[in-house]
Amino acid sequence: MWIWVCTLFLSTLIHGGWTVHGQWRSDEPHWKLDPEVDMNITEIIQRWGYPAEDHEVVTEDGYILTVNRIPHGLKHTPSPKPAVFLQHGLLAAGSNWITNLPNSSLGYVLADAGYDVWIGNSRGNTWSKKHKTLSPDHEDYWRFSYDDMALKDLPAVINHILKVTGQEQIFYVGHSQGTTIAFIAFSTLPELASKIRLFFGLAPVATVAFTDSPMTKLSVLPECMIWELFGKRDFLPQSKYIKWLAEHVCAKKLLSELCGNLFFVLCGFDEKNLNMTRTPVYTTHCPAGTSVQNMVHWSQAVHRGKLMAFDFGPEGNMRHYNQSTPPEFRVQDMKVPTALFSGGQDTLADPKDMAVLLTQVSNLVYHQHIEHWEHLDFIWGLDAPEVMFPSILRLMQEHH
Repeated sequence: MWIWVCTLFLSTLIHGGWTVHGQWRSDEPHWKLDPEVDMNITEIIQRWGYPAEDHEVVTEDGYILTVNRIPHGLKHTPSPKPAVFLQHGLLAAGSNWITNLPNSSLGYVLADAGYDVWIGNSRGNTWSKKHKTLSPDHEDYWRFSYDDMALKDLPAVINHILKVTGQEQIFYVGHSQGTTIAFIAFSTLPELASKIRLFFGLAPVATVAFTDSPMTKLSVLPECMIWELFGKRDFLPQSKYIKWLAEHVCAKKLLSELCGNLFFVLCGFDEKNLNMTRTPVYTTHCPAGTSVQNMVHWSQAVHRGKLMAFDFGPEGNMRHYNQSTPPEFRVQDMKVPTALFSGGQDTLADPKDMAVLLTQVSNLVYHQHIEHWEHLDFIWGLDAPEVMFPSILRLMQEHH
């Protein structure tokens, strides 16, 4: 909802031909449009000279997920490489990890450091819309939320990586919702948890009791109104309209900063720490969509302040869980070694929620608080190579 408000404002600005200074400019100069705007994840990776593979993983309930792989860096060494799995956040895609330039994208940096990099795409996003029997045109396809991603997607993908690589354990790096599903999966499925060497939680989200992000303003609406407004299928998928925005708004020099503000509106971002020339690429790859049910689940989380399964109501809960209330997930039950990275200006992974989380993680091996960072600095921050990447690489080396 919020991104569309901002998008409509920007499109009005363009169609009217007005600059941010209120002057009429029909000849506003464009940057040359970045070719990555029209590329998929594999094509972007290959553009920079890295090897890339596409893998399809089928979940127990029939969703077919695309998992991207960078098997090695620019300098190929024959020795076996520890596998790292990167999992994106809400409304995002695996492209988050490779849409900065190679020196500031975690996917490339890890590959060049000698790791076998695997990149996930949650069910229902741009790159994971297949199903064995269901079509995205039907409501049944979209009946999922983040607990399904945790308990069905993650086991399927992690087991696939282990099977292909022949390894017994992998590193797991999650951002935002990518940490939420890890907290659920690793606290609930001990066998799966045993396959994780070290869990890196970037902008971790277990509860959102204190969040003040515009994204959570959706929760002020009654659930029935959310369903009525957005339907029962997908929410903010990548679309021709968003691509138009990238090509005609983000590529205009005077408007590039406003385009960056789309991400500020969504999750918060320090524009000084964003490569503004990359905003057309960010915009055409993110948002990448999810289900309306998933957004309703996040709305429920804001109201309850707990990490719980989706609430179908008393009758629906009895059918799904054999109890009248949804099960609660206990982060305390997670035994995986965990490293957390938090931001002082993060309105989505709020520092007060973070303070609660730190008391719940039973095997916390490292915590780095970056005071000036907001929610999206963890994936696109220009200073990440100096501020965060060295800690991640050091911890991986220590936990080989």
